Amino acid sequence: MSSYLYGLGRWAFRRRAALLVTWLTVLAVLGGLAAVGGGEFDESFDLPGTESQVALDSLGRTFPQAGGTTAQVVVVVPEGESVRDAEARATIEQAAEDYEAIDQIDDAVSPFDEFARGVISDDNRAAIITLRFEAESGNITEATFDALAEQTAELSGQFPGGQASVGGEAYSDNRPGLSLAEGIGVLIALVVLVITLGSLRAAGMPLFTAVLGVGITMALIFGATALTTISSTTPLLALMLGLAVGIDYALFITSRHRDQLRDGMAPEESVARAAATAGSAVVFAGLTVIIALCGLAVARIPFLTTMGVAAAIGVAIAVLIALTLLPALLGFGGEQLRPRVRSRRAVRGKSSPRSRGEVSPRATTGRVPRAWVRLVTKVPALTVILVVVGLGAMAYPAKDLQIALPSNGVANPGTPARVTYDLISEHFGDGYNGPLIVTATIVSTDDPLEVMDGIADEIRALPGVASVPLSTPNEDASTGIVQVIPENGPDAPETKALVRDLRALKPVILERYDVPIAVTGFTAVAIDVSDRLGGALLPFGVLVVGLSLVLLTMVFRSVAVPLKATIGYLLSVGAAFGVTAMVFEYGWFSDFFNVAQTAPVISFLPILLMGILFGLAMDYEVFLVSRIREEYVHRGDAHRAIEDGFAASSRVVVAAAVIMFSVFAAFVPDGEGPIKTIAFGLAVGVFLDAFVVRMTLVPAVLALLGRSAWWLPRWIDKRLPSFDVEGEALTHQLALADWPAPGDTHAVYAEDLAVGNARVSLAVRPSEVAVIDGPDASALLLTLSGRMAIAEGRVKVAGLVLPEQAAAVRRRTAYLDCATSPNVHRELAGLVRAQPEILFVDHADLVPLATFDGLGLTVVLGVRDRALIDELRPELLTASRF
Repeated sequence: MSSYLYGLGRWAFRRRAALLVTWLTVLAVLGGLAAVGGGEFDESFDLPGTESQVALDSLGRTFPQAGGTTAQVVVVVPEGESVRDAEARATIEQAAEDYEAIDQIDDAVSPFDEFARGVISDDNRAAIITLRFEAESGNITEATFDALAEQTAELSGQFPGGQASVGGEAYSDNRPGLSLAEGIGVLIALVVLVITLGSLRAAGMPLFTAVLGVGITMALIFGATALTTISSTTPLLALMLGLAVGIDYALFITSRHRDQLRDGMAPEESVARAAATAGSAVVFAGLTVIIALCGLAVARIPFLTTMGVAAAIGVAIAVLIALTLLPALLGFGGEQLRPRVRSRRAVRGKSSPRSRGEVSPRATTGRVPRAWVRLVTKVPALTVILVVVGLGAMAYPAKDLQIALPSNGVANPGTPARVTYDLISEHFGDGYNGPLIVTATIVSTDDPLEVMDGIADEIRALPGVASVPLSTPNEDASTGIVQVIPENGPDAPETKALVRDLRALKPVILERYDVPIAVTGFTAVAIDVSDRLGGALLPFGVLVVGLSLVLLTMVFRSVAVPLKATIGYLLSVGAAFGVTAMVFEYGWFSDFFNVAQTAPVISFLPILLMGILFGLAMDYEVFLVSRIREEYVHRGDAHRAIEDGFAASSRVVVAAAVIMFSVFAAFVPDGEGPIKTIAFGLAVGVFLDAFVVRMTLVPAVLALLGRSAWWLPRWIDKRLPSFDVEGEALTHQLALADWPAPGDTHAVYAEDLAVGNARVSLAVRPSEVAVIDGPDASALLLTLSGRMAIAEGRVKVAGLVLPEQAAAVRRRTAYLDCATSPNVHRELAGLVRAQPEILFVDHADLVPLATFDGLGLTVVLGVRDRALIDELRPELLTASRF
């Protein structure tokens, strides 16, 4: 990979103007399409396959009056008065008629309607007008909400000393938005970039590329609203992640580039090497984040899958921009990005650039990082114990973490949704804010009214039921509904238990009344969402962690490093859950974090936090450990590699963590709905994972393991592809750039190449015909043509180094096996017309060798009959026997 990225970085450097114009054009085109064809965000969601969703869909068809989006208007009269008084009653009934005249309202049911039950409080001070909308939640217009607010204010004014408030399900659509606080996060990121890179010009590049990537992602998301259901949380999540990873990835590459410029490397070479080494780490880091986000599909909840895929696309765009546009921008910077020389030693470094094959970080980097890593590795076992015990203690409150879809009870104080919720709780009980609906298919019954009354009586007998105000069939007596008011609020564990008890009642009802029932309603759907998400945590963790263990093993060629990385992640995510429970459920520091009320966290927080934090944790793991492994690969000293690698990479990891923490934390103070808890959990998780796990626990564990940290069984090593994050392959490629001599023109040059049991040295010049014989001729031809891996030795084919540039070798050469080709002459003619630089032919002695004479190509033949070599003209012949 590093070899490919090396070429990509050089290409981007040379075509910087075209790349910049291309990316800006992409942004403009996608933005224009989104503006013209984009739709609206939709907060409604389906939960396919669950009882509540199936029953809700069926209810919409068979009993539309009981389905749809609803709202409640609570009217409270002053102390000592009653809503049943003639004047109050007339006012409320007239208000119901006025509400029904508002656009998008299908029906407004007065509390004094003959079919209304349980909507007047026991003390007669409060009554509820029930509103039913034609539109689904999320599609109700601002004009409708404005008309509702105006009508409610007028109604409230008719009860001096009392009040009226509108809220309910229709007002649960709390769409999060942006505020100035998020801009502060970006400003902090800019300050950190300037301090880290030491240049405003260099600092602006990561910020520019991150903003561009976010802009393209937002355009794609807004455009996709015309094609699928997307919630308003999706773009904010993509914005948070896009900014964070976009800045971090660009920072990692830019920092490596600046370090190499400081050491005297030419700008173009430095950009190419930074793209190859730091860029390889960025590719892997981005891949882990993408895997984690796409893994959210395990929960089988469409809106969550959409959220994960959208964020994953944003991360992929950030990686692509970091590998293409960023090298182009660094090319524009050129020599102006070279840090100022501050010492004679640095001057000598600048005047004597590193050789092309040398890739080594500066050994004198950073006193503070070196002091820190020496401290944590002085007694590594003690460091490990302290970190594990500390994070374990922080994770302990996670046992009390409860999940639920948010109700209006956690809406901001003073909002219509929260005021209405509190009034209903005060005058009717908490359960009125989370009613359940039991549907019954009564099409086969002879007496539907009696059956519905019987079902209602069975439900009333259950513990946790406050009342059953409604039990009625529809007009054609095919479906009946029972409205159930729990004793507790929609978020309470007791309400969840009641849903289980209602579902456990199904066989009893079926046996006694021969009627199947189902439990649905907004509260039941929310409980089903929570249950499904809770059940998906384990398979999601196994999938994501399992895949990433394989990827980490490929990157670091180690058994211990992936295990250590995963255990560290589990510690940090557990601690993040624990701290989140402390603030949002225990209420610790709730005023400081502007938490209005303690309550269960949103249902998808755990799985989303696990997925995102895993990807980000692997970012820091790759950024830090890849540099340590790079030192180990080049020097072989495990303990020295920890210090040098840590010192060389810690500055970037610290900056990346501070930036990511700032971006996430900026969404906490004024954040609403799920974004607040998600941002808080991510900010805590990033802080703990970066500074406690990666920068404290990781070096301690590596010091404890020593050389065994990099052990991998040979049989596994042979079967795993290599990412080459540390640039070992690139080092080999650059070391052979001027081998066997500067300006060498050999078409094929091999030295001490191991093939089978033999060692081969070979030199073939352009337009020569080389004949190779022996039992391992096939293996040698496949190796030289880039189709078989090299075990040992040095090889260049068409000026390209093997095995690093094997793909390019395959593109510039042709391979023909006469033993398997049905028509050698026809296939040979086609290959010759394609004009490859070199033609490799195996089993060439099956046809006259003169066939390959005078082709105008460099030809390497593999034969089994040595005597046939004499058929070729001696002046064109280079022969090798082994």
